[in-house]
Amino acid sequence: MSYLEYNTKRMPTGLAKVLYVNWPLVVLLVAVACYGFVMLYSVAGGSARPWMEPQLRRFGFGLLLMLAIGFTPLWFWRSIAGVAYVVSILLLLGVEFFGTVGMGAKRWLVVGPARLQPSELAKITTILALAAYYNWLDPKRISHPVWVVLGVLIAAIPAFLVLRQPDLGTALLLSMGGGIVIFAAGVHWAYFAALIGSMVAVVSAVMTSRGTDWQILKDYQYRRIDAFLDPTLDPLGAGYHINQSMIALGSGGWSGRGFMEGTQARLNFLPEKQTDFIFTTLAEEFGFVGAASLLLLYLMIIGFCLLTAFRTSSRFGALLVIGVVGTFFLYFAVNMAMVMGLAPVVGVPLPLVSFGGSAMTVLMVGFGLVQSAHIHRPRLPS
Repeated sequence: MSYLEYNTKRMPTGLAKVLYVNWPLVVLLVAVACYGFVMLYSVAGGSARPWMEPQLRRFGFGLLLMLAIGFTPLWFWRSIAGVAYVVSILLLLGVEFFGTVGMGAKRWLVVGPARLQPSELAKITTILALAAYYNWLDPKRISHPVWVVLGVLIAAIPAFLVLRQPDLGTALLLSMGGGIVIFAAGVHWAYFAALIGSMVAVVSAVMTSRGTDWQILKDYQYRRIDAFLDPTLDPLGAGYHINQSMIALGSGGWSGRGFMEGTQARLNFLPEKQTDFIFTTLAEEFGFVGAASLLLLYLMIIGFCLLTAFRTSSRFGALLVIGVVGTFFLYFAVNMAMVMGLAPVVGVPLPLVSFGGSAMTVLMVGFGLVQSAHIHRPRLPS
Protein backbone atom coordinates (compact mmCIF):
# COMPACT_ATOMS: atom_id res chain seq x y z
CA MET A 1 0.00 0.00 0.00
CA SER A 2 1.42 3.39 -0.98
CA TYR A 3 1.79 6.30 1.47
CA LEU A 4 -0.95 8.21 -0.37
CA GLU A 5 -3.34 5.24 -0.22
CA TYR A 6 -2.57 4.77 3.47
CA ASN A 7 -3.19 8.43 4.28
CA THR A 8 -6.42 8.45 2.28
CA LYS A 9 -7.68 5.44 4.24
CA ARG A 10 -6.81 7.19 7.49
CA MET A 11 -8.83 10.30 6.62
CA PRO A 12 -11.97 10.67 8.82
CA THR A 13 -15.30 10.20 7.11
CA GLY A 14 -18.94 10.88 7.95
CA LEU A 15 -19.86 11.41 11.58
CA ALA A 16 -16.32 10.48 12.61
CA LYS A 17 -15.29 13.98 11.51
CA VAL A 18 -17.08 15.40 14.54
CA LEU A 19 -14.52 13.66 16.77
CA TYR A 20 -11.66 15.35 14.92
CA VAL A 21 -13.00 18.90 15.19
CA ASN A 22 -10.58 21.19 17.02
CA TRP A 23 -13.00 21.67 19.91
CA PRO A 24 -10.61 23.73 22.08
CA LEU A 25 -10.47 26.25 19.21
CA VAL A 26 -14.28 26.31 19.07
CA VAL A 27 -14.46 26.96 22.83
CA LEU A 28 -11.93 29.79 22.56
CA LEU A 29 -13.86 31.42 19.71
CA VAL A 30 -17.07 31.24 21.74
CA ALA A 31 -15.28 32.77 24.74
CA VAL A 32 -14.01 35.70 22.67
CA ALA A 33 -17.43 36.23 21.11
CA CYS A 34 -18.95 36.35 24.61
CA TYR A 35 -16.69 39.32 25.38
CA GLY A 36 -18.28 41.01 22.41
CA PHE A 37 -21.83 40.19 23.49
CA VAL A 38 -21.21 41.57 26.98
CA MET A 39 -19.64 44.78 25.67
CA LEU A 40 -22.34 45.36 23.04
CA TYR A 41 -24.95 44.94 25.77
CA SER A 42 -23.09 47.48 27.88
CA VAL A 43 -22.59 50.16 25.21
CA ALA A 44 -26.30 49.94 24.36
CA GLY A 45 -27.09 50.98 27.93
CA GLY A 46 -28.12 47.54 29.17
CA SER A 47 -30.09 46.43 26.12
CA ALA A 48 -29.74 43.53 23.69
CA ARG A 49 -30.69 45.91 20.90
CA PRO A 50 -29.55 47.29 18.56
CA TRP A 51 -26.19 45.48 18.64
CA MET A 52 -25.97 42.39 20.83
CA GLU A 53 -28.97 40.52 19.45
CA PRO A 54 -27.98 40.61 15.76
CA GLN A 55 -24.39 39.85 16.77
CA LEU A 56 -25.58 36.68 18.53
CA ARG A 57 -27.42 35.56 15.41
CA ARG A 58 -24.41 36.30 13.22
CA PHE A 59 -22.07 34.36 15.45
CA GLY A 60 -24.45 31.39 15.60
CA PHE A 61 -24.61 31.36 11.81
CA GLY A 62 -20.82 31.75 11.70
CA LEU A 63 -20.31 28.70 13.93
CA LEU A 64 -22.50 26.55 11.68
CA LEU A 65 -20.68 27.90 8.63
CA MET A 66 -17.30 27.16 10.22
CA LEU A 67 -18.25 23.55 10.91
CA ALA A 68 -19.71 23.09 7.42
CA ILE A 69 -16.49 24.37 5.87
CA GLY A 70 -14.42 22.29 8.29
CA PHE A 71 -16.23 19.08 7.33
CA THR A 72 -15.48 19.76 3.64
CA PRO A 73 -12.24 18.09 2.45
CA LEU A 74 -9.21 20.32 2.06
CA TRP A 75 -8.71 19.29 -1.57
CA PHE A 76 -12.03 20.94 -2.42
CA TRP A 77 -10.86 24.33 -1.16
CA ARG A 78 -7.62 23.95 -3.06
CA SER A 79 -9.52 23.18 -6.26
CA ILE A 80 -11.77 26.28 -6.05
CA ALA A 81 -9.09 28.70 -4.81
CA GLY A 82 -8.60 30.29 -8.23
CA VAL A 83 -12.33 30.65 -8.89
CA ALA A 84 -12.93 32.17 -5.44
CA TYR A 85 -10.12 34.66 -6.01
CA VAL A 86 -11.49 35.74 -9.41
CA VAL A 87 -15.00 36.12 -7.96
CA SER A 88 -13.67 38.37 -5.19
CA ILE A 89 -11.85 40.53 -7.75
CA LEU A 90 -15.04 40.85 -9.79
CA LEU A 91 -16.95 41.85 -6.66
CA LEU A 92 -14.34 44.49 -5.88
CA LEU A 93 -14.70 45.81 -9.41
CA GLY A 94 -18.46 45.78 -8.85
CA VAL A 95 -17.95 48.05 -5.84
CA GLU A 96 -16.00 50.40 -8.07
CA PHE A 97 -18.98 50.85 -10.41
CA PHE A 98 -22.06 49.94 -8.37
CA GLY A 99 -20.98 50.28 -4.75
CA THR A 100 -22.84 52.07 -1.98
CA VAL A 101 -21.11 55.00 -0.27
CA GLY A 102 -20.94 55.11 3.51
CA MET A 103 -18.75 57.16 5.87
CA GLY A 104 -16.94 58.74 2.94
CA ALA A 105 -16.00 55.49 1.21
CA LYS A 106 -17.52 53.17 -1.39
CA ARG A 107 -17.14 49.74 0.22
CA TRP A 108 -20.44 47.87 -0.03
CA LEU A 109 -22.55 46.08 -2.60
CA VAL A 110 -26.27 45.98 -1.88
CA VAL A 111 -28.14 43.02 -3.40
CA GLY A 112 -31.77 43.02 -2.26
CA PRO A 113 -31.77 42.87 1.55
CA ALA A 114 -28.12 41.76 1.66
CA ARG A 115 -25.26 44.19 2.22
CA LEU A 116 -21.88 42.71 1.25
CA GLN A 117 -18.40 44.11 1.83
CA PRO A 118 -16.24 42.35 -0.80
CA SER A 119 -12.99 43.67 0.69
CA GLU A 120 -13.53 41.40 3.71
CA LEU A 121 -14.07 38.37 1.48
CA ALA A 122 -10.90 39.24 -0.45
CA LYS A 123 -8.81 38.71 2.70
CA ILE A 124 -9.66 35.01 2.68
CA THR A 125 -9.72 34.41 -1.08
CA THR A 126 -6.30 36.05 -1.46
CA ILE A 127 -4.86 33.70 1.16
CA LEU A 128 -6.55 30.75 -0.56
CA ALA A 129 -5.10 31.74 -3.93
CA LEU A 130 -1.58 32.26 -2.56
CA ALA A 131 -1.64 28.94 -0.67
CA ALA A 132 -2.77 27.13 -3.83
CA TYR A 133 -0.17 28.97 -5.93
CA TYR A 134 2.76 28.05 -3.70
CA ASN A 135 1.45 24.52 -3.28
CA TRP A 136 1.53 24.18 -7.09
CA LEU A 137 4.86 25.95 -7.59
CA ASP A 138 8.07 23.90 -7.67
CA PRO A 139 10.00 24.73 -4.44
CA LYS A 140 13.12 25.38 -6.54
CA ARG A 141 11.36 28.29 -8.27
CA ILE A 142 9.90 29.98 -5.20
CA SER A 143 12.57 32.72 -5.02
CA HIS A 144 12.91 33.20 -8.77
CA PRO A 145 12.00 36.85 -9.57
CA VAL A 146 9.31 35.94 -12.13
CA TRP A 147 7.46 33.65 -9.73
CA VAL A 148 7.91 36.09 -6.84
CA VAL A 149 6.32 38.84 -8.91
CA LEU A 150 3.34 36.60 -9.72
CA GLY A 151 2.83 35.88 -6.04
CA VAL A 152 3.06 39.57 -5.18
CA LEU A 153 0.52 40.42 -7.89
CA ILE A 154 -1.98 37.97 -6.39
CA ALA A 155 -1.88 40.00 -3.18
CA ALA A 156 -1.42 43.43 -4.76
CA ILE A 157 -4.40 43.43 -7.17
CA PRO A 158 -7.15 43.18 -4.50
CA ALA A 159 -5.18 45.50 -2.18
CA PHE A 160 -5.05 48.15 -4.92
CA LEU A 161 -8.78 47.86 -5.63
CA VAL A 162 -9.57 48.21 -1.92
CA LEU A 163 -7.27 51.20 -1.57
CA ARG A 164 -9.28 52.95 -4.29
CA GLN A 165 -12.51 52.72 -2.26
CA PRO A 166 -10.68 54.19 -0.19
CA ASP A 167 -10.09 51.75 2.66
CA LEU A 168 -6.50 52.04 3.82
CA GLY A 169 -6.89 49.72 6.82
CA THR A 170 -8.27 46.79 4.82
CA ALA A 171 -5.73 47.36 2.03
CA LEU A 172 -2.93 47.12 4.59
CA LEU A 173 -4.37 43.93 6.08
CA LEU A 174 -4.67 42.40 2.61
CA SER A 175 -1.08 43.27 1.76
CA MET A 176 0.36 42.10 5.06
CA GLY A 177 -1.73 38.93 5.10
CA GLY A 178 -0.48 38.08 1.63
CA GLY A 179 3.07 38.88 2.72
CA ILE A 180 2.80 36.41 5.59
CA VAL A 181 1.87 33.59 3.19
CA ILE A 182 4.64 34.55 0.78
CA PHE A 183 7.19 34.59 3.60
CA ALA A 184 5.92 31.26 5.00
CA ALA A 185 6.20 29.72 1.51
CA GLY A 186 9.97 30.27 1.67
CA VAL A 187 10.62 33.30 -0.52
CA HIS A 188 14.16 34.63 0.14
CA TRP A 189 14.45 37.26 2.87
CA ALA A 190 16.25 39.68 0.52
CA TYR A 191 12.93 40.41 -1.20
CA PHE A 192 11.43 41.47 2.11
CA ALA A 193 14.42 43.69 2.85
CA ALA A 194 13.86 45.37 -0.52
CA LEU A 195 10.16 45.69 0.29
CA ILE A 196 10.90 47.43 3.58
CA GLY A 197 13.16 49.87 1.75
CA SER A 198 10.41 50.48 -0.79
CA MET A 199 7.89 51.09 1.97
CA VAL A 200 10.14 53.75 3.46
CA ALA A 201 10.28 55.40 0.04
CA VAL A 202 6.49 55.17 -0.34
CA VAL A 203 5.90 56.76 3.06
CA SER A 204 8.27 59.55 2.09
CA ALA A 205 6.39 60.04 -1.20
CA VAL A 206 3.02 60.03 0.59
CA MET A 207 4.11 62.75 2.96
CA THR A 208 5.83 64.76 0.22
CA SER A 209 2.73 64.64 -2.00
CA ARG A 210 0.54 66.34 0.57
CA GLY A 211 -1.00 69.52 -0.79
CA THR A 212 0.23 68.90 -4.35
CA ASP A 213 -1.67 68.03 -7.52
CA TRP A 214 -0.51 64.44 -7.21
CA GLN A 215 -1.54 63.97 -3.56
CA ILE A 216 -1.68 60.23 -2.86
CA LEU A 217 -4.00 59.98 0.15
CA LYS A 218 -7.27 61.70 0.97
CA ASP A 219 -7.24 64.77 3.20
CA TYR A 220 -8.98 62.96 6.03
CA GLN A 221 -6.28 60.26 5.95
CA TYR A 222 -3.57 62.89 6.34
CA ARG A 223 -5.50 64.36 9.26
CA ARG A 224 -5.50 60.92 10.85
CA ILE A 225 -1.72 60.77 10.47
CA ASP A 226 -1.40 64.21 12.09
CA ALA A 227 -3.66 63.11 14.92
CA PHE A 228 -1.57 60.00 15.39
CA LEU A 229 1.68 61.97 15.62
CA ASP A 230 0.19 64.60 17.94
CA PRO A 231 -3.45 64.14 19.03
CA THR A 232 -3.41 67.50 20.83
CA LEU A 233 -3.12 69.42 17.56
CA ASP A 234 -6.85 69.05 16.93
CA PRO A 235 -8.48 67.63 20.08
CA LEU A 236 -12.03 68.30 18.88
CA GLY A 237 -11.42 67.24 15.28
CA ALA A 238 -8.97 64.70 13.85
CA GLY A 239 -7.47 64.00 17.28
CA TYR A 240 -10.80 63.51 19.02
CA HIS A 241 -10.95 59.74 18.64
CA ILE A 242 -7.48 59.14 20.05
CA ASN A 243 -7.85 61.63 22.90
CA GLN A 244 -11.12 60.12 24.08
CA SER A 245 -9.71 56.62 23.67
CA MET A 246 -6.66 57.42 25.78
CA ILE A 247 -8.86 58.95 28.50
CA ALA A 248 -10.97 55.79 28.62
CA LEU A 249 -7.95 53.50 28.68
CA GLY A 250 -6.30 55.46 31.47
CA SER A 251 -9.43 55.69 33.60
CA GLY A 252 -9.89 51.91 33.58
CA GLY A 253 -6.85 51.32 35.76
CA TRP A 254 -6.09 47.83 36.99
CA SER A 255 -9.59 46.38 37.42
CA GLY A 256 -11.82 48.94 35.65
CA ARG A 257 -14.75 51.11 36.64
CA GLY A 258 -17.16 48.18 36.59
CA PHE A 259 -19.67 46.70 34.16
CA MET A 260 -21.73 49.43 32.48
CA GLU A 261 -19.94 52.08 34.55
CA GLY A 262 -17.62 53.42 31.85
CA THR A 263 -18.28 57.15 31.57
CA GLN A 264 -16.59 57.65 28.19
CA ALA A 265 -18.87 55.13 26.51
CA ARG A 266 -22.05 55.74 28.52
CA LEU A 267 -21.89 59.51 28.00
CA ASN A 268 -21.06 59.08 24.29
CA PHE A 269 -17.67 60.76 24.45
CA LEU A 270 -16.11 57.68 22.85
CA PRO A 271 -16.88 57.46 19.11
CA GLU A 272 -17.59 54.16 17.35
CA LYS A 273 -17.84 52.49 20.76
CA GLN A 274 -19.56 49.41 19.31
CA THR A 275 -17.10 48.86 16.45
CA ASP A 276 -13.52 50.11 16.10
CA PHE A 277 -13.17 51.40 19.70
CA ILE A 278 -14.90 48.61 21.59
CA PHE A 279 -11.58 47.49 23.08
CA THR A 280 -11.32 50.88 24.76
CA THR A 281 -14.77 50.38 26.31
CA LEU A 282 -13.67 46.96 27.57
CA ALA A 283 -10.51 48.41 29.11
CA GLU A 284 -12.45 51.22 30.80
CA GLU A 285 -15.02 48.89 32.37
CA PHE A 286 -12.80 45.90 33.19
CA GLY A 287 -9.36 47.52 33.32
CA PHE A 288 -6.02 45.93 32.56
CA VAL A 289 -7.22 42.54 33.82
CA GLY A 290 -10.12 42.42 31.35
CA ALA A 291 -8.05 43.67 28.42
CA ALA A 292 -5.17 41.28 29.15
CA SER A 293 -7.53 38.29 29.49
CA LEU A 294 -8.97 38.98 26.04
CA LEU A 295 -5.46 39.26 24.61
CA LEU A 296 -4.59 35.93 26.23
CA LEU A 297 -7.58 34.28 24.53
CA TYR A 298 -6.44 35.70 21.19
CA LEU A 299 -2.94 34.30 21.71
CA MET A 300 -4.34 30.88 22.64
CA ILE A 301 -6.38 30.85 19.41
CA ILE A 302 -3.20 31.58 17.47
CA GLY A 303 -1.40 28.79 19.33
CA PHE A 304 -4.01 26.14 18.49
CA CYS A 305 -4.08 27.24 14.84
CA LEU A 306 -0.29 27.11 14.51
CA LEU A 307 -0.30 23.65 16.05
CA THR A 308 -2.58 22.56 13.22
CA ALA A 309 -0.25 24.15 10.65
CA PHE A 310 2.77 22.32 12.07
CA ARG A 311 1.01 18.97 12.23
CA THR A 312 -0.53 18.87 8.76
CA SER A 313 1.39 17.13 5.99
CA SER A 314 -0.29 19.27 3.33
CA ARG A 315 1.74 22.23 2.14
CA PHE A 316 -1.45 23.91 0.98
CA GLY A 317 -3.09 23.32 4.35
CA ALA A 318 -0.12 24.65 6.30
CA LEU A 319 0.14 27.83 4.21
CA LEU A 320 -3.61 28.33 4.38
CA VAL A 321 -3.69 28.05 8.18
CA ILE A 322 -0.68 30.35 8.58
CA GLY A 323 -2.34 32.91 6.31
CA VAL A 324 -5.62 32.79 8.24
CA VAL A 325 -3.97 33.02 11.65
CA GLY A 326 -1.67 35.78 10.40
CA THR A 327 -4.66 37.82 9.21
CA PHE A 328 -6.43 37.18 12.51
CA PHE A 329 -3.35 38.43 14.38
CA LEU A 330 -3.19 41.56 12.23
CA TYR A 331 -6.84 42.28 12.99
CA PHE A 332 -6.46 42.53 16.74
CA ALA A 333 -2.87 43.81 16.75
CA VAL A 334 -3.72 46.76 14.49
CA ASN A 335 -6.97 47.50 16.32
CA MET A 336 -5.33 47.48 19.75
CA ALA A 337 -2.38 49.54 18.55
CA MET A 338 -4.80 51.99 16.94
CA VAL A 339 -6.92 52.63 20.05
CA MET A 340 -3.78 52.93 22.23
CA GLY A 341 -2.29 55.60 19.97
CA LEU A 342 0.49 53.34 18.68
CA ALA A 343 -0.84 53.33 15.09
CA PRO A 344 -2.99 55.68 13.00
CA VAL A 345 -6.76 55.22 13.11
CA VAL A 346 -7.48 53.10 10.03
CA GLY A 347 -10.87 51.54 10.81
CA VAL A 348 -9.96 47.92 11.65
CA PRO A 349 -12.50 46.05 13.85
CA LEU A 350 -11.60 43.97 16.89
CA PRO A 351 -12.10 40.38 15.67
CA LEU A 352 -15.25 38.60 16.94
CA VAL A 353 -15.89 41.44 19.41
CA SER A 354 -16.69 44.53 17.32
CA PHE A 355 -20.19 44.81 15.91
CA GLY A 356 -20.34 43.92 12.24
CA GLY A 357 -21.49 41.16 9.93
CA SER A 358 -18.99 40.96 7.07
CA ALA A 359 -15.85 40.83 9.23
CA MET A 360 -17.27 38.21 11.61
CA THR A 361 -18.57 35.99 8.80
CA VAL A 362 -15.28 36.10 6.91
CA LEU A 363 -13.30 35.32 10.07
CA MET A 364 -15.50 32.30 10.76
CA VAL A 365 -14.97 31.18 7.16
CA GLY A 366 -11.24 31.46 7.80
CA PHE A 367 -11.47 29.37 10.96
CA GLY A 368 -13.57 26.89 9.01
CA LEU A 369 -10.62 26.44 6.65
CA VAL A 370 -8.38 25.92 9.69
CA GLN A 371 -10.80 23.25 10.89
CA SER A 372 -10.75 21.62 7.44
CA ALA A 373 -6.96 21.35 7.63
CA HIS A 374 -7.19 20.00 11.17
CA ILE A 375 -9.97 17.47 10.54
CA HIS A 376 -8.57 16.08 7.29
CA ARG A 377 -4.90 15.78 8.22
CA PRO A 378 -3.60 12.18 8.07
CA ARG A 379 -3.44 10.42 11.43
CA LEU A 380 -1.46 7.42 12.58
CA PRO A 381 -3.35 4.25 13.55
CA SER A 382 -4.57 4.23 17.15
